[in-house]
Formats: sequence, structure tokens, C-alpha cells
Amino acid sequence: MNDFTKDFAQALFNPDKINDLLRKELQQAVNNLLEAELTAFLGYDPYARNGWNTGNSRNGAYFRKVDTQFGPIEVQVPRDRNGQFHQHTLP
Repeated sequence: MNDFTKDFAQALFNPDKINDLLRKELQQAVNNLLEAELTAFLGYDPYARNGWNTGNSRNGAYFRKVDTQFGPIEVQVPRDRNGQFHQHTLP
């Protein structure tokens, strides 16, 4: 079993723990999705050689709080150096 399955099995008897677990997993999934969206926009993976001298690169992230049915999550919205990237994952 993976970690999520083990944690979920332990949390089955406590609804608060299930919400916490799902909120944590949702936060991780949204962060991964946003990072993948920036990768698709730039056309290269982080630290990839083919990204050198392209004129645009990753430039950190800003934090944003998003309300979900499992409670609020804090996501990292990545930025590009030229300010051209606009994520479409979150409203």
C-alpha cells in the first residue's frame, strides 16, 4: 500500500482526519498541476538544457489561498520571468 492508502485507512474512523488528508492531497495535486501547466507553457522541464537562452524562464511563485469543500488550501502559483504565463487551473 502507498502512503495515501495507509493514511486513508487510518482516517476512516475520524471525519476530521479524512478532510485534513483530502485537503493535503488536493493541495499537492493542484501545486503539481500548476507546475505542469508552466512547464507546458515554457516548453521545457525545470533545469533542462534546452531551456537555456530561450528568453523566458521560471521566476519563483506567489502564494494564493483557495477555498475548497475540504477547507482552505494554500497553493503556489508559479511565475515566468517575462510575466507572460497566466494559469488556467484556478478561477
